[in-house]
Amino acid sequence: MDNRPEFTKLVNLASHRLGAKAIFATDDFFADKQRLLDDAPAQWKEDVYDDNGKWMDGWESRRKREEGHDYCVVRLGLAGKIVGVDIDTSHFTGNYPPSASLEACYSPEGDPDSHQQWTEVLPSLSLDGDSHHFADISSPNVFTHVRFHIYPDGGVARLRVHGYPEIDWERVHPETELDLVAVENGGRALACNDQHFGHMSNLIMPGRGVNMGDGWETARRRVPGNDWVILSLGHAGTIDRIEIDTAHFKGNYPDSVSLQAATVSGGTDEQVATQSLFWRELLPSQKLSADNIHQFTDQLNALGAVSHVRVNIFPDGGISRVRLIGRKSG
Repeated sequence: MDNRPEFTKLVNLASHRLGAKAIFATDDFFADKQRLLDDAPAQWKEDVYDDNGKWMDGWESRRKREEGHDYCVVRLGLAGKIVGVDIDTSHFTGNYPPSASLEACYSPEGDPDSHQQWTEVLPSLSLDGDSHHFADISSPNVFTHVRFHIYPDGGVARLRVHGYPEIDWERVHPETELDLVAVENGGRALACNDQHFGHMSNLIMPGRGVNMGDGWETARRRVPGNDWVILSLGHAGTIDRIEIDTAHFKGNYPDSVSLQAATVSGGTDEQVATQSLFWRELLPSQKLSADNIHQFTDQLNALGAVSHVRVNIFPDGGISRVRLIGRKSG
C-alpha cells in the first residue's frame, strides 16, 4: 500500500531530468553530490568499492573532525513553490546524518553568491537510517535554489523537493501554442488504474523517452476492459493537436488510444477518476503503431476549454509521452 503524502504526486522540482543540479557541497568525498538528485530509486551494490571507499548511491561526506556541518546547494530544475520534501536515506545505515534542515532562496538571474538571503523552510528534522522522511513545507514564496544541511556529516541517498512550478500565465499570449500538459507548464499525472512497469508521471516529462522504462506501461491485461491515466493541464485551455509517442514500445504498445476531457474544479483525485467515466470524447479511438509519434488534429472533437484529460489505451501496454498542444483559456 502506498502511504506516501499527497504532495509526492506533485512535480519534483529537484529532478535531474528537469535540469536540477547540485552546484556546491562542502564535501562529497565518499559519494558525489549529483547522485542526490537522481530520479531513479537509490541502488545498493554489494561489494562495490572505489578509491575512496564503499560505493554509495547518494551524497556522502567524510567523517567530520572539526567544528561545523556539511551542506549542499541545489539549483532547482524548475522555479516554484515548495509544498513538501522527501529526505531519503535508503541504504545508509551506520553512516546517515542524525538530522537535516533545508533553506531556500530566489535567485532567478544566476546562482546565489555569499550575500544571498536564505529562508529556512524546514527546521532541523531527526533522521533514521534506510528510511524516507516526508515533511510538509509551508511557504507562499517561489524559490530557485535550496541549501540542504546535514548535521554534522554522513550520507543521504535522495532529496526530492515537491511543489508547483511557477508559470506567469499572465505573460502567455492567448494565441501562443504550447504543450498544456507538460510538466514544465504545470501539468500533473493524477491517477491511473495500473503502472506496473513505468510510472504515469513519465508521460509529461521533457523530450522523447530514452528507453522503454521512460514511459507509462501497464501489466498484461488478463480480464476484459482497458487501462487509463488522468492528466491535469497546467492551465485550462483549448487543445488543437494531440501527440501520442510510443517511443521504444515495439512488442507492447497499445492497439489503440482515445481521449476524454472535461473542465474540473474541486474534489479529490479519487473523485476525478470516478467522474472521468462520463467525460466527453475529445479524441475517438485511433490505431497506434510501434515506436512512433502519432499526431492527431482533424480527428479531435471541438470541446472548447478543458482542464483535465483521461487517456484510454486498449487493452493495455505502454506509451512514452502525451503532448496536448493548444492555447490557454481566459
